[in-house]
Parts: sequence; C-alpha cells; structure tokens
Amino acid sequence: MPIFRLLSLTGLLMFTAAASASSLVATTDTLVGALSEVAQSSSDATSSLRDNKVVLDARDDAAAFVASQGQIRGVQLEAALQHIRQQAPALQSDDLQLASAILSL
Repeated sequence: MPIFRLLSLTGLLMFTAAASASSLVATTDTLVGALSEVAQSSSDATSSLRDNKVVLDARDDAAAFVASQGQIRGVQLEAALQHIRQQAPALQSDDLQLASAILSL
C-alpha cells in the first residue's frame, strides 16, 4: 500500500507542476502579445507621421519656429500641427515640442 500512495503522490505532483508551467506559458504569451501590439501601434503612428507629406513639408517652418522660440509661425507648420493633433488627439504636447519632433523626423 505505501507504493500505491507514493505513486499517487508522484502523479499528483507531476500534474500540479505541468498545470503551473502551462499557466506560466499562457500568462507570458498574453503579456508578450499585449506589449507587441502596443509597440506596433506606436510604431505605426510614428511611421505614418514620418511618411506624411504635410508634416515633412513643414520642416523649414518648424526650424524657424524652434529657432525663434515660437515667434515665427509658418503656414505649413500650422497645417502640420493641426494634422498631428487630428491624428493623435490624446497627444499632450505644446507647439514647440511638436515642432522639435517634426525636425527630428
């Protein structure tokens, strides 16, 4: 009878270990998938602005705006700022920060 108990205990421990490992793999897969989606969406947002003609055409105006500390505001920069704010309404950046970002594209 002790052999039966020992085998039962061993089987139960193996089952428990397998369930824990399975749970860890599922949790890890879920977290990695979520992080991957966030990275992809932010990459898509950046690349869409980087490839946008309105934003790229505003680089000279953005340079003048940054160099003058916001005193010179060109028409192309205004269009780009409006476009960026329409594309990313949750963005909490002022005009000088956005103009600097345009220059970095």
